[in-house]
Amino acid sequence: MPNTFGHLFTVTTWGESHGPAIGAVVDGCPPRLPLTEADIQAELDRRRPGQSDIVTPRKEEDRVEILSGVFEGRTTGTPISLLVRNADQRPGAYDEMRDKFRPSHADFTYQAKYGIRAHRGGGRRSARETIGRVAGGAIARKALSLGGGVEIRAFLTQVHDIAVPSGALADFPTLAAVEATAVRCPHLPTAERMIERIKAVRSEGDSVGGVIECRVRGVPPGLGEPVFDRLEADLAKAMLSLPATKGFEIGSGFAGAGQRGSEHNDLFESRDGSIRTRTNRSGGTQGGISNGEEIVFRVAFKPTATILQPQATVDRQGAATELIGRGRHDPCVVPRAVPIVEAMTALVLLDHWLRHAAQCGSLRF
Repeated sequence: MPNTFGHLFTVTTWGESHGPAIGAVVDGCPPRLPLTEADIQAELDRRRPGQSDIVTPRKEEDRVEILSGVFEGRTTGTPISLLVRNADQRPGAYDEMRDKFRPSHADFTYQAKYGIRAHRGGGRRSARETIGRVAGGAIARKALSLGGGVEIRAFLTQVHDIAVPSGALADFPTLAAVEATAVRCPHLPTAERMIERIKAVRSEGDSVGGVIECRVRGVPPGLGEPVFDRLEADLAKAMLSLPATKGFEIGSGFAGAGQRGSEHNDLFESRDGSIRTRTNRSGGTQGGISNGEEIVFRVAFKPTATILQPQATVDRQGAATELIGRGRHDPCVVPRAVPIVEAMTALVLLDHWLRHAAQCGSLRF
């Protein structure tokens, strides 16, 4: 079913924005992995609302409870059930949305598909659904770190038309550098301009989008399942399944379309006893399989659809009307999406690692 992600390591998310709780069931996790609620909570704290004055002021502690699958601090190999209770709910702010469709939201499409929708806070369409993804991703991330030394780092490179200068972030950013500002951009001069822009559009009742870059190091050659489950294809699906995403590119991306092969090719060489590439325009994958280089991709997020300005729309009967967004919303969703991008990356990589081990790592002929 579409609420489950993955093949061998799977995450099923459930719950609505203004329901009693949000949660996830993680299945296929290797046994004996050291795991506590604190491991998951650290990532949920990065995702939760109310972190700074440039995000939604909704106050949610997002405290995770592990209900099953862990015994004496280690995973048992059985399903891990995770629960996060909703607390700061204001359903009255959404009464007008019962009959009116919010522009660029999924209100109309959910109504058209199912004939019914939970209008309070967007229900299942709300980004609060990503709590389950981040919780499951935290488990995958710990397994990748302990079992393979994989390091995942996402960060902002653009907000609206403000972008990090080309080449300014050549080195793999540290977590401290990413978390140093509310906007999660490790280039401080650009981060300051991003924050100013977000505050400016918020004061006008408007919103902006942006771009997140994600880098992964420590991934060995060989992960990916051609032809339909290429590593970059599954990363693209994972990212484009996130709310507000509108674009994905890996390595040189669309810029590569303007180059010649002689400019774009990553030449092989021997380095420190391993086969490496001199450049990384492929973004860490070739033929749908990881090549051992740093995985580099970018995800584009649209401006937040709910804005505090009057907008023309229609009601469920198709009659023209007007709607002003209410409730508490991020003027830019991108800073809070950083840990969500990292979580989905971890889910994809661990699932592919297990699939690779199942086909190529267990039996030798």
